[in-house]
Amino acid sequence: MYAIIETGGKQYRVSQGQRIKVETLDVAAGDTVNLDKILMVANGETIKVGAPYVAGGQVTAKVTSHGRGEKIRVVKFRRRKHYRKTSGHRQNYTELEITTISG
Repeated sequence: MYAIIETGGKQYRVSQGQRIKVETLDVAAGDTVNLDKILMVANGETIKVGAPYVAGGQVTAKVTSHGRGEKIRVVKFRRRKHYRKTSGHRQNYTELEITTISG
């Protein structure tokens, strides 16, 4: 059984027991969070597709940790103009462990 959820403006395919990193959620580590923006739920041959969301669909996840991703280098460069600019970015994330899928 798997589901396609939407959180933080992105879509993820999740199944029970899976760990995913999503955009930062304002939930303490160790708490549970209910994700109700379910786009699709599949159980073997049975598939439910929402319009836009599955009615009554819900995914429960446990917040395992918060963290920051790897550093991404951003380089701006103009040839022959003596212009070079480098900056970096580290995106915050929340790690979730999917516990139940219902739909």
